Amino acid sequence: MTGDDTTPAPEGIRLQKALANAGVASRRVIEQYIVEGRIRVNGRTVTELGTRIDPENDLIDVDGTAVQLDVSKRYVMLNKPTGVVSTMKDENGRPDLRRFTKDWPERLYNVGRLDAETSGLLILTNDGDLAHVLAHPSFGVTKVYIAKVEGRVTAQTIATLTRGIELEDGPIAADKARLLGSSGDSSLVELTLHSGRNRIVRRMMAAVGHPVIDLVRRQFGPLHLGTLPVGKARELTKIERGALLTLSRQDSRENE
Repeated sequence: MTGDDTTPAPEGIRLQKALANAGVASRRVIEQYIVEGRIRVNGRTVTELGTRIDPENDLIDVDGTAVQLDVSKRYVMLNKPTGVVSTMKDENGRPDLRRFTKDWPERLYNVGRLDAETSGLLILTNDGDLAHVLAHPSFGVTKVYIAKVEGRVTAQTIATLTRGIELEDGPIAADKARLLGSSGDSSLVELTLHSGRNRIVRRMMAAVGHPVIDLVRRQFGPLHLGTLPVGKARELTKIERGALLTLSRQDSRENE
């Protein structure tokens, strides 16, 4: 022991305080989680109650689900209407996404695009790292579309979509394809894809002889559109944020 009482204060904040502030559980419950080995910091399990972290840089997960500690990050789901282009400012004066972000003070940006004629799930965020993982085709995040198409789609056509077809920019195959039903001279088809290629669903269905009449994206990674009305936006729930962050962190590590 020395006479010097200028010992610097420990850096960071206690893990249980950070997680309690993030709304995970009470400090007492989180302390139990730590003792039980249910919490990881930067991929390593911690069991010491005195563990301190840097909320701005450290990545925390509880039972394998990522926790958002950086409260400056915003995650919003939009059910984009048709007739709106997927950009924050359209040079040609067409309706853009700005009208849907005015309720949030942060500058939000869309993750990927939906063409103007396609409606459905679009993610808006100011988290650039997450946006990169979700939008870049190398990470293989799946999207689910419901397409109303011309004509009566057969089982053979569904098999062709999953087996693969040749387009002008190379071959493409649906991860999954399902006929939801036919009525009159149109059919409903569900397609699951991880491709980020431009207008890919429309081009695939046209290539098998069933041009798209109407197209909706219902799912993006772990997020489901649910009952969110067309033209409405909402913040992701804590569970949805956790699922999205978990996916993005897993994919980032796998592609390093």
